Amino acid sequence: MQHHEVDTDRLTASGPDGLTAGEVLAGYLHSHAGDFLRGLRLYGESGADTAAADSAALALRGAARRIGGGLHTFRPLLDPGWADQLRTELGWLSGTLAQEHACTARLHRLVGALARLSGAAPVPVAVPASALGSVPGARPEAEPGGPPPGTLTVGASRAGALLERQLTLARTRAHSAALQALGSSRFHAVADAVAVLASEVPLAPLASAPAVEVLAGPGDATERQLLDAVAALPLARAAHPYNAEALVHGLATSSEGEAQDAPWHHVRQLLRLHRYAQEVWCPGGAPDPVLLGAGQALDRHRDAAEAAAAAA
Repeated sequence: MQHHEVDTDRLTASGPDGLTAGEVLAGYLHSHAGDFLRGLRLYGESGADTAAADSAALALRGAARRIGGGLHTFRPLLDPGWADQLRTELGWLSGTLAQEHACTARLHRLVGALARLSGAAPVPVAVPASALGSVPGARPEAEPGGPPPGTLTVGASRAGALLERQLTLARTRAHSAALQALGSSRFHAVADAVAVLASEVPLAPLASAPAVEVLAGPGDATERQLLDAVAALPLARAAHPYNAEALVHGLATSSEGEAQDAPWHHVRQLLRLHRYAQEVWCPGGAPDPVLLGAGQALDRHRDAAEAAAAAA
């Protein structure tokens, strides 16, 4: 195992040509380790400023995901034991910090939907399914028909109060869990490991090969996994309304909904890994707009699926 330092300015200026795979990968990991440490510092300085704390937590999570993605995709170029352990710990931290934000976003989404149903807020124009592609998460709003505005106000208010109690409690618990995690010895060990990563990367012997010869292999493997997962998507099922069977068979069980959503969640995760692998080649470059748009659509699907589970 070797520890490698790289001139990130040289990497950004020249691209991967003429560099070893280790230099390119180390430059990417160094950069996002720095982002992680800056986010951590800003989080500590935010105090009672909720907006600043949210922004810092978002930066922390983004850096942790990118580091974890690099460790996963380019594991053959790294010390495997070190990479696996750090990736696991970063996944734990990112997931813990994401829960509070997810509860807040879910509450806003559901309360807004109830307001639209009750006529308390303007109902958006229905989006045709053809404009949403095959992503079931971008679920079109129903045309406002049936009860006149205000008819559902009492029921919506009761449902909103219940959702607010449940999700506010969940958010409070998530906030406490995040604070507990950030004060734990486990987190401090992660922060120390990332601080070391900002200057040193434990590389495997393969990383000394030219970048143009070595980096493409792991990136291509990730892309093949993504394409296979896309090919396996239940596109015929997605052409029908979400949980359409409920009209005939009664309310669908949560397991049925999860089974419908699982292939899309898998594609979202693989797409994120593919995007991060591309970033290793193009540090600081603009993201591919096609991949970025697909990722945003799949993020909306995840949010809608989680909101649907909370509503059910």
